[in-house]
Amino acid sequence: MTGSIDYGNLMHRAMRGLIQEVLGRIAKEGLPGAHHFFITFDTMHPDVEIADWLSDRYPGEMTVVIQHWFDDLNVTNEGFTITLNFGDNPETLYIPYDAIKTFVDPSVEFGLRFETEEHAEDEAEPVEEAPMQEMVEPEDDEPGDRQEAEVVSLDKFRK
Repeated sequence: MTGSIDYGNLMHRAMRGLIQEVLGRIAKEGLPGAHHFFITFDTMHPDVEIADWLSDRYPGEMTVVIQHWFDDLNVTNEGFTITLNFGDNPETLYIPYDAIKTFVDPSVEFGLRFETEEHAEDEAEPVEEAPMQEMVEPEDDEPGDRQEAEVVSLDKFRK
């Protein structure tokens, strides 16, 4: 056996499998309790399928919220299709797991962040990472009621 174990890519694949399993359950059973998701994805990924007006409005990346209303959630091994409402305009999106940059469920303070190889190579020197925290303020809460969502960075596993 030559080379080395690519733990970074193995972790990314495992975490994308977790997203697939969670979305698969939601497609069958609906969102339980207060669970909801913020999913940020690369709109320029070659396999992303969104309306032209959305890609024009969000060049580079876009965050969608799966919470109160969504329809036709179909989960596959490569990605998922979902219909979401954009200002009373339902649009169907296809998001491959490889295009996902962050996946956050603020109701349970859970989050994943995927770093791209280009981003990792842009850094001139390795940086000691502290645990990452992201503040999320749901629209329904009072201004002072903030929830913390832990974001897991997988860069420290890269060589």
